[in-house]
Amino acid sequence: MTTTERPASSGQPPAGEGEGYLVPDVLQEGLTLVLVGTAPSRISARAKAYYANPENKFWRVLAQVGLTPRQLAPREYAGLPGYGIGLTDVAKRHSGVDSALPGEAWAPDELREKLRRYQPTLVAFTSKRGASETLGLPTGKLPYGPQLLPLEGCEVWVMPSTSPLGHTHFRLEPWQALGDRVRELRGNRDAAYPVP
Repeated sequence: MTTTERPASSGQPPAGEGEGYLVPDVLQEGLTLVLVGTAPSRISARAKAYYANPENKFWRVLAQVGLTPRQLAPREYAGLPGYGIGLTDVAKRHSGVDSALPGEAWAPDELREKLRRYQPTLVAFTSKRGASETLGLPTGKLPYGPQLLPLEGCEVWVMPSTSPLGHTHFRLEPWQALGDRVRELRGNRDAAYPVP
């Protein structure tokens, strides 16, 4: 089923979903891609916006690989479904660095339920830690790029973190491959948004 063939969402989250979230989900039916972070940074939690740290490369990378037509500001995050993209986190009720999150912060079952409900075509984790907590695999067993097994019927990718803490290990190539795959899924293999 293509993005345009999927039924429109009622826009109402299931009962209990969203309670205590530091940054709201951006999810609806018919999305090509859902990007899954680990948890909002403290800066993002204060701003109530995804990837709000000015040192985070997230918004710049989305534009650079053609997933958005220009570099969006963090406060524009709610407009991503217009590009077929959604956002959520594995740990919605906590903020901070992955390694400092308490065990109860992780909610992979809640994420799985969202994926079953909204059925995006592809889900991409923006860090190995978030993928590890959800997939139950050690981070060392998760290469960047597409993964072998689906998650709740969705194609799965693991991306290099755009966080300032990961700048020394960041690689753009997996993100470029993700942009190409999303365009392929949309049936528009050669078209890309212009790089700003």
